[in-house]
Amino acid sequence: MTDTTAPSNSSTASTPVPMPAERLDPRSRQALVLLLAAVFVVFLNETTMSVAIPTIIADLGITAASGQWLTTAFALTLAVVIPITGWLLQRISTRSAFILALSLFVVGTLIAATAPVFGILVAGRVVQASGTAIMMPLMMTTVLTIVPMHMRGRIMGRISIVMSVAPAVGPAIAGVLLQVFDDQWRGLFWVMLPIAVAMLIIGIVRVPNVSETRRVPLDVLSVILSAIGFSGFVYGLSSIGAAAEGGAAISPVVPLAIGLVFLALFAFRQFALQRRDAAFLDLRTFQSRTFTVAVIMLAIGMLSLFGMVILLPIYLQYALNLETTTIGLLLLPGPLLSGLLGPFIGRVYDRVGPRPLVIPGAILLSAALWMFALGLGVATPIWFILVANITLGLSLGLLFTPLFSSGLGSLAPHLYSHGSALVSTLQQVAGAAGTAIFVALLAVGMAAAGETDVTTASAEQIVAGVHLAFLAGAFTTLPLIAVSFLVRKPADAAAPVPAGH
Repeated sequence: MTDTTAPSNSSTASTPVPMPAERLDPRSRQALVLLLAAVFVVFLNETTMSVAIPTIIADLGITAASGQWLTTAFALTLAVVIPITGWLLQRISTRSAFILALSLFVVGTLIAATAPVFGILVAGRVVQASGTAIMMPLMMTTVLTIVPMHMRGRIMGRISIVMSVAPAVGPAIAGVLLQVFDDQWRGLFWVMLPIAVAMLIIGIVRVPNVSETRRVPLDVLSVILSAIGFSGFVYGLSSIGAAAEGGAAISPVVPLAIGLVFLALFAFRQFALQRRDAAFLDLRTFQSRTFTVAVIMLAIGMLSLFGMVILLPIYLQYALNLETTTIGLLLLPGPLLSGLLGPFIGRVYDRVGPRPLVIPGAILLSAALWMFALGLGVATPIWFILVANITLGLSLGLLFTPLFSSGLGSLAPHLYSHGSALVSTLQQVAGAAGTAIFVALLAVGMAAAGETDVTTASAEQIVAGVHLAFLAGAFTTLPLIAVSFLVRKPADAAAPVPAGH
């Protein structure tokens, strides 16, 4: 078969190949800067809860399984709302999507700050998540639309700064603020509120429209099927922890089964709609092997990250009796390193492709989880926890930028919004699964040691639960190493990058 993409020797010899542009135009740069700033704010909010959850558990008199709903409900809402963004971002302009996202986030933050009881606090987190659900696919779709292929690695590297540094500084900032506000967790939301309002005002004035809109019908049946499917699946995962404590109203098997059935129906519905190019969420993205492999690896990475973020603060506070400020600082270096390496890793990706990065990244991720699984005890030195956290951060830095760039870059342009929505959805489902599974295994391990309540358990009982959870997480990372060898750089991303850039 003739390779129609390769230029002939004669045309190559007679026509100089222009060097690709190395800078975006001012309008595109402005859009990306504002989107990155907004995503930083919403990502920062997402992880501030990890340090505050033990305080909220004590203040509101709830169990650890109930407390983890502050993160699970957030991730669950993202999983339900994000699929809609594949349709939404084709219907409304960049500025309108930005304003809608931040308006929801502001309202949710206000509800959470004034919540008198736990249920309303969770409701506030759900409204916040609705805004966050729009913001991340908006940024990814915008990048795919306006950034040339040969520059995507370095731009994705800058995005990784936001994705890593914001979650990293979230726990640290939360720890400091809890000390400043004398363990009053509402202060976290009151600090976030004016920042979000300021970003909303700036967005109304300055965010340009960089995408084209078109009329796309909304398939209501697909919305219903995806909402029930994802919510049932994640709720079932979350109920495992409550079941281990004896507090689940129904068996987790029931919502898990319902979720899986509705997700299967959702998939069949999309296959039918794809025949006339009217899919609510186009699953033809998975025809790209690179995209499929990248999504699987990103999901395992997010599962590990969110599991660590929810579990490690519980271990540090209740097993090692550390203060919230110390806990926040201990969680900071790994993700911070991941973010700071983002631009460098993006440039390396543009030059050599993904495999020299994702293979060692997968190995380091597995090593970090095994360190947590086998090294945490009742007298584990701080330096060991710090080294394990840094190893995890370095591994995610090596994985995220190449996987985002190669996975989404392997898609046809008309699938960009669907690919962004699918990646963001599966990331959040994996994050929710990581949170739910790790907490559930913590409860199971503690129950086997004779206790289910972290506030009354001994250090040995907490360590038993932590050991079981991290051991399971470590085993999930082993297939990641084998899969990492399958990642490829998109063929049309081979544009040369001039030396010195």
